[in-house]
Amino acid sequence: MACFSGAMEWPPVLDEYEKLVFRMNTPRVVIDNGSCSSATVVKVDSARKHGILLDAVQVFTDLNLSIKKAYICCDGRWFMDVFHVTDQNGNKLTDQSEISYIEQSLGTIYHRRANDIRGLTALELTGTDRVGLLSEVFAVLADLQCNVVEAKVWTHNGRIASLIYVKDCNSGSPIEDSQHINRIEARLKHVLKGDNDIRSAKTTVSMAVTHTERRLHQMMFADRDYERKPILQLSADSPVVTVQNWTERGYSLVNVQCKDRTKLLFDVVCTLTDMEYDVFHATVNTAGDKASLEFHIKHMDGTAISSEPERQRVVQCLQASAERRASKGVRLELRTADRVGLLAEVTRTFRENGLNVTRAEISTTSDTVLNIFYVTDALGNPADPKIIEAVRHRIGLTDLQVKELPSLYNEKAEQEEEAVGVAGAVLWSLGSMVRRNLYHLGLIRSYS
Repeated sequence: MACFSGAMEWPPVLDEYEKLVFRMNTPRVVIDNGSCSSATVVKVDSARKHGILLDAVQVFTDLNLSIKKAYICCDGRWFMDVFHVTDQNGNKLTDQSEISYIEQSLGTIYHRRANDIRGLTALELTGTDRVGLLSEVFAVLADLQCNVVEAKVWTHNGRIASLIYVKDCNSGSPIEDSQHINRIEARLKHVLKGDNDIRSAKTTVSMAVTHTERRLHQMMFADRDYERKPILQLSADSPVVTVQNWTERGYSLVNVQCKDRTKLLFDVVCTLTDMEYDVFHATVNTAGDKASLEFHIKHMDGTAISSEPERQRVVQCLQASAERRASKGVRLELRTADRVGLLAEVTRTFRENGLNVTRAEISTTSDTVLNIFYVTDALGNPADPKIIEAVRHRIGLTDLQVKELPSLYNEKAEQEEEAVGVAGAVLWSLGSMVRRNLYHLGLIRSYS
């Protein structure tokens, strides 16, 4: 068991009053590997503010951890949550450096921090998806001497959103020349427009630092992908979202039932936060490969959802948030030495063989790339295994491999976990709140 309350350096933007508020409400983090047999229990207690739940969940998301259960209470002035988390293989957390990172990160969630992607130029692209579009985008970037260092690409309901971080191929520096930036924007916008997307294609070049996955949700939300007709028919795994009002308490109750996957809670909470709803209570439960998420929400002004059109919009937006990152197609991993034009070559090979990229994650470490692609055929159906093998032979059998996703759930008995379930979480939260209030009133000398 570990508890974090160490010293930290103050961000330069804080005034003395904000520093005082932070000192009084420094988050308390407890990581417990003993009370549950199948997951690591992480408890967080902090002052409440809009978006703090998203900041906490983002810590687990950035480490690719799975949240198996969660009990969330943000009523009044306090934020008190219990998360049951595992690694991607369904095991408890044992890496001390990872545990320390979680302690440090959750211990500072009262103040948001963006991704640390400096020294790179960010390209934001949205438009109508089509087979071969990604190939054309990477070909343009290679021709304009842009080296892709990091990128994420999502597609949903016939739309594409991509956040690509590049640097100059020759100097290795960010691209800051205004004429060069104008050429990049013009060429990419021309590619995105194609023959039938004259109005909605968008290209933005900036030096902004942001959280990539949250920004992708914001881009697709702004593009109103949730209103567009799905390209593929709904399947049994499609999310089911219901919204009801709890009139006596003034809450709106949101329930999401869908297939479980890594980062699901982040995606749903991200959308609720960006739609300016506050989450006051929530429970997350997973059983097998199914997930059930329930949220008690209000507008930031304290009111519940007040109309049928608004209710329908929440349903549509949460369905979209759960679907955008859902895996569609065969997962291919490319691990090889980095070189100029590599992405253009690989995605051109996909296009020439009729494969459509539904999602992509590009990363570079030193001189090695790890690129993950999810591919289908041109109609969105499962790709022919013979075509996949032909593509692998062309690119390199050892470099490009078919990878299955690790199982998200552990079939071991969870009797100990159930024993310390909701009741234990509530008692811990109430006890913590009482101790903190007594401490601030000066009735006890020590909070912990």
